[in-house]
Amino acid sequence: MSTVPQDLRYTREHEWARLEDDGRLTIGVTDFAQEQLGDVVFLDLPEVDSAVEGGEPLGEVESTKSVSDLYAPVTGTVVEINVECKDNPAALNQDPYGEGWLLVLDPSDPAEFDGLMTPEEYSQFLEEQAGEGEEG
Repeated sequence: MSTVPQDLRYTREHEWARLEDDGRLTIGVTDFAQEQLGDVVFLDLPEVDSAVEGGEPLGEVESTKSVSDLYAPVTGTVVEINVECKDNPAALNQDPYGEGWLLVLDPSDPAEFDGLMTPEEYSQFLEEQAGEGEEG
């Protein structure tokens, strides 16, 4: 079963967001997502100062299995990218909630964060997806 830290919020696209003390959001992909992707070999992340729209693609993650879009959990401006992770994409597989974070957003509307899934809701979402996979 995938790890679901209790201090984060989640999206249906398997991104996580951590609210920092300064009101900014650190963004990454979940343990479940990195398991599904397999070995990550390349990250395409937006430039600092790029505006991103909640629910819209903001970059891509390429693995040995596929290329997948990364989605912005909220609308805002990119204020930092994780250059170390971009240079060493395997960090995303090794530590998706730590060294494998992707970027920091300054949200346009801080209340959007509250609309993301809680850890309990995300865990239930994963269980539902697993159930659908077994039926198919």
